Order: sequence, then C-alpha cells, then structure tokens
Amino acid sequence: MSRILVIDDERVIREALQRVLEHNGYGVQTAAGIDAALELAPDNFDFIITDLKLPGASGIDIIDHAGDVPVLVMTSYASVDSAVESMKRGALDYIAKPFDHDELLLQIERALNERRLSRQNAALKQDIERDYPITGMIGDGPAMRAVRERIGRVAPTDRTVLILGESGTGKELVARAIHEASPRASGPLIAVNCASIPESLVESELFGHEKGAFTGASTRRTGLVEAASGGTLFLDEIGELPLAVQAHLLRVLEDAEIRPVGASRTRKINIRLIAATNADLEAMSADGRFRSDLFYRLRVLEVRLNPLRERPEDLVELARFMLEKSARSVNREPPELGEAAITACQRYSWPGNVRELENAIERAVILCDGPTIQPEHLGLPNLEPAPTSATASENGPDFDLSLDEYFREFVLRHQHELTETELARRLGLSRKALWERRQRMGIPRP
Repeated sequence: MSRILVIDDERVIREALQRVLEHNGYGVQTAAGIDAALELAPDNFDFIITDLKLPGASGIDIIDHAGDVPVLVMTSYASVDSAVESMKRGALDYIAKPFDHDELLLQIERALNERRLSRQNAALKQDIERDYPITGMIGDGPAMRAVRERIGRVAPTDRTVLILGESGTGKELVARAIHEASPRASGPLIAVNCASIPESLVESELFGHEKGAFTGASTRRTGLVEAASGGTLFLDEIGELPLAVQAHLLRVLEDAEIRPVGASRTRKINIRLIAATNADLEAMSADGRFRSDLFYRLRVLEVRLNPLRERPEDLVELARFMLEKSARSVNREPPELGEAAITACQRYSWPGNVRELENAIERAVILCDGPTIQPEHLGLPNLEPAPTSATASENGPDFDLSLDEYFREFVLRHQHELTETELARRLGLSRKALWERRQRMGIPRP
C-alpha cells in the first residue's frame, strides 16, 4: 500500500483528503504544518500533498526534506509566481483549490507509477551490472558469439525483435541486453510473462482500464504497455496471448496507440516491442492458434538461442560463474566444482537449460559443507531413461510414483496433444500454476 502525507492547516481539508485517499486504497497520515510533518519523516512516504500557505512556513519547504518523494502543491492563492516558485524548488506539480478529486487521484497514480518504474529500472540495472558481465551472456562458443553479434546488430535499431529458444535459455537476458544497448536505454524496460497472467485479466493488465470499466475497477489503471512508453516492452511466452489480445497488440504495433478497457478514445504510445517464445509460432498461425499478421510483424528481426545441451563448450564456464554468484549471495567462499560434479553436469541433458543449471548450482552451494561440490550436492535426477507410457497403466497413473514424478510423466506424455489450458485442467491446476511448476521442475514446453 502506498503511503501519502497530507499537510494542510485546515482540519476540514485534511480529513476530506484523508477519506478520499483511504477510500482509494492509500495509507494516509496528516499534519497541520511543516514541523508536525517533519516529525513523521516525510522521506519515508511515497507521495506528499502540501498546502502552499502554512502557519510559520511555506509548504514548499517540505521539498527540502522529502528526498525523491514527489510533492504536489495545492493552494487557494493561485498565481503564476507561486506556481513558478513551486516548480523551481522541485515540486511535481501545482493544483489550485478547489480541485476535482478524480484529477488529483490521476496525478497521484501517474506519479507513483513513474517513481515505481524508475526504481525498478535502476534496481534491474544494478542487478545486471553486479551479477553479469556486460550482457550476461556467459560462454565463448560459436553459438554465444553468434548471439552477441546479432544483439549488436539489432540493438541500435527500433524494430520489433523476436527471441526464439527453449524455456530457461536466457531469453529475458537477451531482451535486457538489447534494451541496454539501444537508444531507449534510459527509458523503462517492462518485462511481462504472458503465461503467468490469467486469461480474464490479460487485456486489463496489458492495456489498462478506466474507472468503472468492469466490476471491481474502482480506479483507473495504467496498463503495462503504456507504462513502457519511451522504453521497451518485453513480452515473454507471447504464444500464450489469447487471440483477442493479439488483435489489440497488432494495433499497438501498426498504429502506436492503445485503447484501455472501458475507454472511449485511444492514446498514443511510444514503445519498442521485444517478444520471446519457445513455441513454433509459424505452426500455431497455420492452424489458427496465433494470428499470422501478428506473427509476420513480430519476426522483423530474430535472435535464436541454442539449448544448453548444444553448448557443451560453455557448460563448465557457466557453472563456475554461477557458483561464484551463488556463493556471494549467501556470504561464503565459493567451493570448488569437483571433477565428478563436472562429469555429472556434462552427462546430463539439462532440459531446463541455463535456469535449471543455476538452480542446481545454488542448491549445491547451500548443501555443500566441504571445499568441493560433489555430484550428490547438485540434486540431478536419475540419468536412467524415463519410463515410457507402455510402463504405466492404461487406465490410470502408476501409484508408486511421487506427485512430482507423476506430474513430470503426465506432462511429458500429453503435452504434444493437449494445450496448456487443457493440461492444467486435467491436472487440476491453474495455467499459471502449471507454468510455475514447469519452471521449477525444468520441464520446457515443446
């Protein structure tokens, strides 16, 4: 919950604003003057609303104590001079009493979204700079050299990019590398996993909605597409988008505009789209599961990522890099990767790719008490061939299997003939839960 500080010497105004803001889901504290506001530590709030004329001081003085918290100045004494002075001192905006509550709420929402995105972008940049050298593309084999070369070519353009590769191969890292090397690097990078959003909420999440657009829409909401304006929108697992939403996205690409749910007019946006998938979009478009016109708009530029099993020359370097990173995160000296553990890694096919390797290394760092990581610390599955459907009962599951083993066997047996929605329904899961369990168990989609 975002916290807002209201400063006004008139009790009636303080209480009226508090009621309005709390009704819209904000946490509110009030103060009658600057001294009382300073006791509340104004730099710990998310937004500050202050009257210009306060007893003993100007409301603008709170700006000097607010840090990076946006400050909105309100006054009954509207004048050009006071507006200019407020903006010079760093106020977010200036609003004259009496004002419309909806206008106020819109300004607050916009400011909070911008501040949140700015902080997220800064944090992501710090994470990348700390955890990954340059673009995070570890390895010097032919496949990774080709990926780096392609990133260098596509990044300076403003064209749509389609990243292809199995789950866990690092598609989001490539998207971030393209963004950071592009002219939009100073803008936001909004990453969205399309498979993790319930179908009923996809359109609202992506394109936003107006107040009252549907039951529960108590306030206007900015969609993720609009939030990425001026920067890059990364849509992972784009093949999971419903057809109706695909049509809306096509309009975004063709006309650079969106229409939020319940809105009567469109809004212009300025984004670069990077999409990623492990699905065969061409085959999906051929059988009507993905719009062919959207597919052709997406594949302007392509970056293909090889699965880890096809990059054996990079495996040990990747494992050692992740070993140092994981050890640093738990404040311990990195143990050595023993020869037996290296052999086990090289024998395993890594169906979950780089993500699965990272999880195995993180597990090993936590479980290893000595100076050397052994194969048992990695927690790799038995390397014997998995049972085929012929070994299971035709009338039901093998009840000697654990739940995880049954899940793995059921998914691998049926994923080529059932959609993700049908698989989830048969397993008694939501589509999001199915996707999360695939990631955890390292079971990529075909």
